[in-house]
Amino acid sequence: MRLRPVLGLVIPLAFAALFARLGVWQLVRHEEREAANARLLERLHQPPTVLAKALADTTDPSWRIVRVAGRFRYDLEQVLAGRTNGGSPGVHLITPMAVPGTDSLVIVTRGWVYSPDAASADPARWREGEYVTLTGYLMPLDSTGPAAPEDGARPLRSLNRAALGARIGAPVARVQIIMTSDSAARADSVPRRLATPVPDAGPHRSYAIQWFAFALIALIGGLVLYRHGIVSAGIAG
Repeated sequence: MRLRPVLGLVIPLAFAALFARLGVWQLVRHEEREAANARLLERLHQPPTVLAKALADTTDPSWRIVRVAGRFRYDLEQVLAGRTNGGSPGVHLITPMAVPGTDSLVIVTRGWVYSPDAASADPARWREGEYVTLTGYLMPLDSTGPAAPEDGARPLRSLNRAALGARIGAPVARVQIIMTSDSAARADSVPRRLATPVPDAGPHRSYAIQWFAFALIALIGGLVLYRHGIVSAGIAG
């Protein structure tokens, strides 16, 4: 007859251990996020480096600030659909750049422009000059992914080297540049530059507190149920 009180303790304790483990996992995720944020801040505060040096580095190129001079290939420009900004629909303008000393075109995300259908835009309005020197941060480009639409007039839905290479008919570098500077000569106006990322620790610490609270509730509840079961068994005996 004493098996039931024991099970009444073992099951809540098992849940308490599980919840505590999930809390520890969230703390580990928090530490990983903090370390990634520290690396991001370190790179964003470093002085710009030349593109060739960044490409020669075999480590993760993400967030590395570069300064590069080259020629925008507006004849190969692409539109990336479905991009919002402040809740407004729009697109990103994706402009390949020919950089001296580089045998692949470098993809430059010049920024966001408003588009009512989040798919179409007039890229000619947003041209900024042919030969430019710009600053931006690097982000890797996936080697494969969804194919580009066969109709060349349709916008891209995602960026990857295979789709871009097929669309523009030339090899593409393994990184893209998110343009942040606004020094290029322009005839009309420029796309809205994408904001520099702001580090965020995320919700992992608050999730950990919740899991630990669940573990404590399960532990206290299990002890109460166990005691209640022992008392009930004693009375019945």
